[in-house]
Amino acid sequence: MTRCSRLPQAVWINTSPSLRHFDQKLLDEMAKTYRVAYWEYQQELDEAQTLDDVVDLVHDYLQSFNQPVHLIGHSTGGLIALSYARQYPQKVTSLTLLSVGVYPAADWKAHYYIQRQLLFCSAQDILQHLVRSLFPCKSKNTQKAIIKLLEKDLIESFSLHSLYQRISIRSAGVPVPLMICGCYTDYVITHYELEEWRSFFHPGDCLCWFPEGGHFFHHFYPQDVKAEIIRFWRTIEPSIQNIAVSSMN
Repeated sequence: MTRCSRLPQAVWINTSPSLRHFDQKLLDEMAKTYRVAYWEYQQELDEAQTLDDVVDLVHDYLQSFNQPVHLIGHSTGGLIALSYARQYPQKVTSLTLLSVGVYPAADWKAHYYIQRQLLFCSAQDILQHLVRSLFPCKSKNTQKAIIKLLEKDLIESFSLHSLYQRISIRSAGVPVPLMICGCYTDYVITHYELEEWRSFFHPGDCLCWFPEGGHFFHHFYPQDVKAEIIRFWRTIEPSIQNIAVSSMN
């Protein structure tokens, strides 16, 4: 499924429809100034898609654009955006990754399946632990609601991982301007995994840290994240704000 505005300057890649709520605040903030399309993939129950298959679907969509775009993605959506930028750099103005480590296949599902194998706990107990680790919320009702979203995400979202195997993707750079955003309190992507990106940076690439918010920090601090992304975009295209404003009038 693809939802977009006319002539977007940026495209957000999402592979977790059940978790799209946690992207919405940042998207709303960015939409005040820029045209941002939202490309979303939903895994069918009887469908076995590979990483290359999903990247091909993104390419089919972006083929209709007559100019490169800024790609943004969180977690596995970021993995798809990264894989696309590596294959089709001519279609990408810049790449912004949120909660994507230098080994980009790592995500919360990998942690979940590892714990399912190692711990003598029910799936529900492991999800309860993960919710407390992933989200800075103390409300029991909120935690229960998020557990239901994670259960749904395990079923309907694209993932490289399962109870039987975990996939690793080697660390490497990307031939487009790169921004990495992370959080010091992220349980899934460690400080080390984000700092290791620096060894692949080109001049102008940047690593931006946020002090709180966990794995979904962009949901809790959308204005701060937007400000940093815009600052990065302006270093690449100084006139981007004027272009964006005029295109919305």
